[in-house]
Amino acid sequence: MKGKRLTMILVLCVMAVTLAACGAEKPVDVNAIMAQPKSFVGSDTCKKCHLEHYDSWKMTMHSRMTQDAQKNQDAIITEISEEKIREDLAKLGDKLKVPADKIYIPKTEEIRYTIGSQWKQRFIVEKDSTLYISPIQYNADTHRWVNYHEADWDKRPWLLKCGGCHATGVDLEKGTFKETGVACEACHGKGSWHAALPKTEIFEKRQTIVNPGKLTMGVAVQICGSCHNRGKSTKVKGAGWPVGYEPGKALEAFYQSTSYAGGDVKHLYANEFSKGHHQQYIDWVQSQHYKEGVTCTSCHFVHQIGMPPTRSQTLSAGSKQCFECHVTMNKLRAHKLHSFGNCIGCHMPRIAKSAESGDIHSHVFVTLLPEDTLKNPDIPNSCQACHKHKDDDLKHLHKEAFGEEPDESAEKTEDGGGVPE
Repeated sequence: MKGKRLTMILVLCVMAVTLAACGAEKPVDVNAIMAQPKSFVGSDTCKKCHLEHYDSWKMTMHSRMTQDAQKNQDAIITEISEEKIREDLAKLGDKLKVPADKIYIPKTEEIRYTIGSQWKQRFIVEKDSTLYISPIQYNADTHRWVNYHEADWDKRPWLLKCGGCHATGVDLEKGTFKETGVACEACHGKGSWHAALPKTEIFEKRQTIVNPGKLTMGVAVQICGSCHNRGKSTKVKGAGWPVGYEPGKALEAFYQSTSYAGGDVKHLYANEFSKGHHQQYIDWVQSQHYKEGVTCTSCHFVHQIGMPPTRSQTLSAGSKQCFECHVTMNKLRAHKLHSFGNCIGCHMPRIAKSAESGDIHSHVFVTLLPEDTLKNPDIPNSCQACHKHKDDDLKHLHKEAFGEEPDESAEKTEDGGGVPE
C-alpha cells in the first residue's frame, strides 16, 4: 500500500514539474516571426533537424560544386605547377587569345575557392576585392590544362556571371553569398522562418519552406532548370543566372534561355541540341519526355538517403533506368539496329562538352542518324559517337543499317532523328 502511495506521489511530482516547465515557455508569436524578411540560414542550420537528408546531400556533386580552398586545400584536385600549365597551354597555339607565357596563373595560396571536381576544375581568385575565375582550367580525365577566358577573365565577376548557380544565397549588391555549393536553400528556398518556428507549430512550419515534391510538376522541374540551363537574367544586365528567382516561381520571368536560332552557335548545334555543359534543361524541353511529363526527378534522385545507386544519382544504372518505363523494349531486348539493350548509346549520345568534347550525354532522348550529319555537317550522330564507327563513310553506314541510301534532302521527322515538332 505504501509502495503504491509512493509511486502516486512520484507521478504527481513529475506531472507538476512538467506543467511548470510548460507554463514557463513563452508562447511563440508566429506572426512576428513571419513579419520579418525571409533570409538564408545555411545548411548547418538545416542539419539540426534533417540530419539524414543533410548527409545524403553531402554525397552529391551539388554539395561540392564550390569548395573553400583556404579552409581545405585538398579541395584542389591537382598540383598547381606553373611549368606544366604553361607547357599545356602552349600546345593550344592559335586557339589562345593571349600568349601562353602571358596568361595569369594563380599560386596555390591565391586560390580562394574551387569549382567542380568530376570532369574539370576551375579556380576562383580575388582581385581588387572582387572574385573572378582565373584563366586556367584543369581537365581531370585527360590530365591537361586548357584556357578559360584568358583575355577577359578579370572583367567577368564570378558572382555576376556564375555565382548564383555555384553558391547559395548570393547577394549581388553586397557582393556576398551565404555558403559555397548548391545547398539546401537553393532548392527549398530561404529557411529563416522555417528554422525559427518550433515543431509544435507544425502547419505553419510546413508552409514556410518549399518542398519541390509537393509542387506542381511544371514549376518543380524549373528549379532544376534554373541552373541546368544557359542564357541570361531578365532582371540584372550581364548576369548569367536567374537573379531573383526562387523555388516554386516561374523561371521564364527571371531568365531567358539561349538558342541556336538566337545566334548561339557556340553552345548549341543547328538542331538546337546542346554542345555545352549544364544545359540539360534546354535539351529536355525539346524532348518527348517533356511532352509526356517525364521530368528530371523521374530519373534522378536529388539526394538519396544512404549510398546513391549510381554516380549520376539515377534510380538505376544505364539502360536499366529506361526499362523502368519502356517495358516493351525491356522484354524484346532488341531495337531496330542492335541486338543488345543499350538505349543510352543511341538515344543519349555523348555530343556535349564539359571538359573534353563528347563527355556529356544529350538529354533530348532522340537518336541522331548519319543522315542528320549529311544534311548538316555541324550536327553529330549517334553512330559515330561509338569509336568503331567514327571514321566510317556516312552514306555507307546508313545504307548498311537501313538497306537504302539516305535521303539528304528530306524533312527531318521525329523518327528520323530531328527535333520533334
